[in-house]
Amino acid sequence: MELLQSMKLFARLAELGSFTKAAESLDIGRPQVTRYIKELESSLGVRLFQRTTRKVALTAEGERFYERVQDILGSISAATSMFDRSGATIGGRLRIDIPTAFAQAEFMEGLKDFTTEFPGITMILGVTDRTVDLVGEGIDCALRIGELPDSTLIARSVGMATMVTCAAPKYLHERNEPKHLEDLVDHRGVNFLSGQNNRILPWHFSVDGQDRAYISDAGITVTESNAYVQCGVAGFGIIQAPGIAVGQYLSSGALIEILIPYRPTPRPVTVLHPSRAHIAPQVQVFIEWLQERFPQLHPGWLEQ
Repeated sequence: MELLQSMKLFARLAELGSFTKAAESLDIGRPQVTRYIKELESSLGVRLFQRTTRKVALTAEGERFYERVQDILGSISAATSMFDRSGATIGGRLRIDIPTAFAQAEFMEGLKDFTTEFPGITMILGVTDRTVDLVGEGIDCALRIGELPDSTLIARSVGMATMVTCAAPKYLHERNEPKHLEDLVDHRGVNFLSGQNNRILPWHFSVDGQDRAYISDAGITVTESNAYVQCGVAGFGIIQAPGIAVGQYLSSGALIEILIPYRPTPRPVTVLHPSRAHIAPQVQVFIEWLQERFPQLHPGWLEQ
């Protein structure tokens, strides 16, 4: 049991890179973390961490040991929770983060179904378009749209999001509706500036099964999804957004889908979490529930 505790402490320290943060996350004293790690290094006969006044980093031996510890802790977590999957018994805090585009009534109703099914779980919901630090901010998992940059986070696919190119009727009345991609040179768009790498996100179109990227001449550039959609509704120019974010405006006529023959390939939607090892039961059941129910969270715009 002492070895198992040492492995949990080791994994947490490897993920957080700080003795103080590891102690706080496990609700124990910092000296206890230091003692366990020293005893673990002594028993293994290797140095697992390089320590400086500012940083704690894994050594090469520590990296190899961390990979094995992840597998071991993951197996133990799966074994101890295999008989505990009923909504009445699973509890605890679940902190998730979703893109602004997903903060729609239909999606929230789906999350309400989850909390009804698992009443013992207390959900904390964050909504943002920025790249979040899951470990540093204490977030259990995050939902993201589109291709992901390389990272140490574990990514699990949950489905696809339909993308729509659209504009306000008043804008199309002024400029005439584009029928072909070549017509876009005579139009203005609303550009979205990614906070992750501070670059304009291009539109994507499907042409004979091939992806074609395009960056429009912008009348305005924004950094937040809801503002992006509202600029489209206001008539600033053409936008391309997930259908889940603009569905209500398409239904009401406030936006009109254009360039339908070139509708882009649906974008992947992924749930991210920090580690394969020791996933809390409430996090595991949420990921499983999300993978199973995803298309029903906004029928018509989300798919498996």
